Amino acid sequence: MSPAPIDTGRVKRLLVRSTNWIGDAVMTTPAVRAIRENFPRAEISLLAKPWVAPVFAHSPHVDRIVVYDANGRHRGTAGKLRLARDLRRHRFEAAILLQNAIEAALLTWMAGIPVRVGFDTDGRRLLLTHPVHRTRQVKNVHQTGYYLAMLAGAGLLTGRPELFLQLGDDDRRRAARRLSGWGLSAGRKLIGINPSATFGPTKQWFPERFAALANRLQAAHDAVIVLFGGPGDRVLGDRIAGAMPRPPVDLCGRTDLGEAMALIAACDLFITNDSGLMHVAAALDVPLIAIFGSTNPVTTGPFSARSRVVKSTVDCAPCLQPRCPLGHMNCMRDITVDTVFAAAEEML
Repeated sequence: MSPAPIDTGRVKRLLVRSTNWIGDAVMTTPAVRAIRENFPRAEISLLAKPWVAPVFAHSPHVDRIVVYDANGRHRGTAGKLRLARDLRRHRFEAAILLQNAIEAALLTWMAGIPVRVGFDTDGRRLLLTHPVHRTRQVKNVHQTGYYLAMLAGAGLLTGRPELFLQLGDDDRRRAARRLSGWGLSAGRKLIGINPSATFGPTKQWFPERFAALANRLQAAHDAVIVLFGGPGDRVLGDRIAGAMPRPPVDLCGRTDLGEAMALIAACDLFITNDSGLMHVAAALDVPLIAIFGSTNPVTTGPFSARSRVVKSTVDCAPCLQPRCPLGHMNCMRDITVDTVFAAAEEML
């Protein structure tokens, strides 16, 4: 028996459970906008991990961010119970679960939210009032379409598929202060490089090749090279900077996500592994080159007309493994500095 259609006009307090990674969160932004269009009069709260929250901090499609502090207040089993109690106090009338895990359904069930919408993955079908069957076909589309398909399966309108990312004024001002000290005279190119990626080494092109590429771009364009990365990427940034005769601006671990996004928006070109910052650049419509090894650009590639994917031609790619099962990383070795430099020249 099918559940009753969702009466969108009667929902006044709605919870959206965000995904847990920056790139995935950016790819949900068309769905979040569609949720706002389906529930124009509702107060929409978004439950997100702290590192994902900046993606939605200035979004007009979200009224409030509820931080899921899994390393603090909401840590462990007691923390999950505390989070469920926190959510119950908001008296949400409906929840839309963009995250696929059973935990998301369990938390909203424990919080007493009467309408719970999401894909029927991870054995959580019985915890959802409006389970949407995840078909084999929907797993093979780009993830922007994946999240919209979940809304469509629940009988909601899906709207436009374009990414959306709103920067904060304070982040823009902080970025402008940094930019003013980098000697960006008229016509000089600003090229961002993101050598990092989560998930595993098969998503990361080799540091020495990033350094060689950056050297060639400096020589060809007198470009200012900026290295981007998180707190765990400082050694990586040092390694690349140390291999460059003209040091880049190394921001690895030296900005928060909001400022990093504002600085990416200022780039003439962004060169990156398959990563969260790749999706940030795509959402900001920055010209970008995305290097793909083990992962699949069909489902997680940059969703932007101003992007170029450089990928391996080896038979075993994409294997979707965090570490090379064969031990040789040929999918990344197959991508040469010459290949990426040629793509950069075309984009510039």
